[in-house]
Amino acid sequence: MDVNVRPLTENDFDAVSEIQEAITKKKPGEGLKRRMHDYINKDPEANLVAEAEGKVVGFVIGGIKDWEFGVEKSGWLEIIGIHPKYMGQGIGRMLGKKLLEHFKKKNIKNIYTVARWDSGDLLAFFKSIGFDRSDFINLERRLED
Repeated sequence: MDVNVRPLTENDFDAVSEIQEAITKKKPGEGLKRRMHDYINKDPEANLVAEAEGKVVGFVIGGIKDWEFGVEKSGWLEIIGIHPKYMGQGIGRMLGKKLLEHFKKKNIKNIYTVARWDSGDLLAFFKSIGFDRSDFINLERRLED
């Protein structure tokens, strides 16, 4: 199967939303489109889609941050999604590697992402493209009604 990776555009928003819904079984809200719009405007080359068989089958949204959490300028892989019909075919790896190449061109040394501890497949994917545990500890506080 031929896969083409290209920059994400606003014309891809509906396809990305459909992929996200196929993965999570929930319709994404308008927040996803706003977030994609913001990331495209900040760093278009860090936001990519994969096309196969004439349609968008995967995406990655990333960016560069230089002020968060007291760390030096760093790359962030914010979200990656592959339509379930196309998982396991190397599309996620291709998108991940393209994003990492972009960060390398920008002289970024540290790249971060987050995943739930119980998401075994996602953790295995991140490990396969070179991610490992970081020095961060994820903290949460719930507010009661």
